[in-house]
Amino acid sequence: MKCPFCEATEIKVVDSRDTDSRDAIRRRRECLVCRRRFTTYERVEETPLTVIKRAGEREVFSRPKLLNGLLRACEKRPIETAELEELIEEIEAELRNEFKTEVPAAEIGERVLIKLKDLDKVAYVRFASVYRQFEDVEEFQRVLNKL
Repeated sequence: MKCPFCEATEIKVVDSRDTDSRDAIRRRRECLVCRRRFTTYERVEETPLTVIKRAGEREVFSRPKLLNGLLRACEKRPIETAELEELIEEIEAELRNEFKTEVPAAEIGERVLIKLKDLDKVAYVRFASVYRQFEDVEEFQRVLNKL
């Protein structure tokens, strides 16, 4: 690291703490040459998670897109948006740990179904009906019977 004032490389950290949002570390630094102080923020740089769709095309994982699907499945259900955001956070963390950079869309859907089944049975059935693309009433009835 270089001092932004004199470009010297002799710098010491005076203070470190988490930011209020806890997504970065704030470091107060002092240049040992010019004695000026400055602040830096350190964040983890994550590689984007790529979703491999059923037809083979790829797109970047989108939390808002997943949240939108969950909100539709949970419409008029007693589920807070914060609960859904937490659910998405858990799923994304699991996917990043297991798949690193690319994940099949089917894997995301299955994990959502597992979590929704515990959260709300109606939301589970709604999500499953769209995700699994039920062709007839009998297929829909089989899912209901399993519940």
